[in-house]
Amino acid sequence: MIIVFGSINLDLVTRVARFPAPGETVGDASFATYPGGKGANQALAAARAGRSVRMYGAVGRDAFAAPALSLLSAGGVDLAGVARVASPTGCATILVDTHGENCIAVASGANALADSSAVPDSVLTPGAIVILQHEVPARANAALIVRARRLGARVVLNAAPARPLSIKLLRQVDVLVVNEAEASAAAPPVADAPELAVAITLGAQGAMLRYGGTTLSAPAPKVEVVDTTGAGDAFVGALAAALDDGASPAEALRFGVAAGTLACTMAGAQPALPRREAIIAALRLVTMDSARTAKLNASNPER
Repeated sequence: MIIVFGSINLDLVTRVARFPAPGETVGDASFATYPGGKGANQALAAARAGRSVRMYGAVGRDAFAAPALSLLSAGGVDLAGVARVASPTGCATILVDTHGENCIAVASGANALADSSAVPDSVLTPGAIVILQHEVPARANAALIVRARRLGARVVLNAAPARPLSIKLLRQVDVLVVNEAEASAAAPPVADAPELAVAITLGAQGAMLRYGGTTLSAPAPKVEVVDTTGAGDAFVGALAAALDDGASPAEALRFGVAAGTLACTMAGAQPALPRREAIIAALRLVTMDSARTAKLNASNPER
């Protein structure tokens, strides 16, 4: 069982030829709305990867709530733990250029009221994996991490967006997932938590995983990139799904890289999240690269 506590948004996506400069307006754009939010994306990614998932978070009592939850519901994610609150549903405004790169502004809305006490002790069992991110209040995350650790559940923390993390909290996390910039921000405390497994996503270069004195690297297969918006969330959800299914760290890394790569080939975050069969088919293209791992370690020992 996978428990996700995190953000639920509606994404407002505008595709542009290039990002505008400050004060500039660009034309010839297209627009679409998609369900999003890092928590919701990761919940759906894990569900599509074949695991049972329960989502905990908050949406508003507005017109955005239903579309924000639509694909989670269709994907079989248990939404009984999603609260309806007075604040508006979270909203992300996303620009995507012709290379598939994005820039994002997020209005937290209801996510700022997400309450981790809604996650009952009964689901935080030794067989459960709890996924969290940084788009909900830090205090709520910390309380859930402490409780999950005490009750024996494994904790996967996607430390995005970057914000300070205490070494005390990190020592209660099993797997930390960050991108390169977030890894730099977290490097000093991470060095003081030797039992922590750290997965670092490297964009088009794939991802690497450090645990127990071992470093693994999995380059991403080459694909035609349409939209990178949900790639990191696909990686997190699939990585957790593989671990929940009993995979080794190396197998989970490959599974996550395959999912993240496939997510770049379609528009939108949640619509692009791949299903288990597609991930398994793509695994043959994802190999472990020990030579690349050595190069990365030599160029940046802190990673």
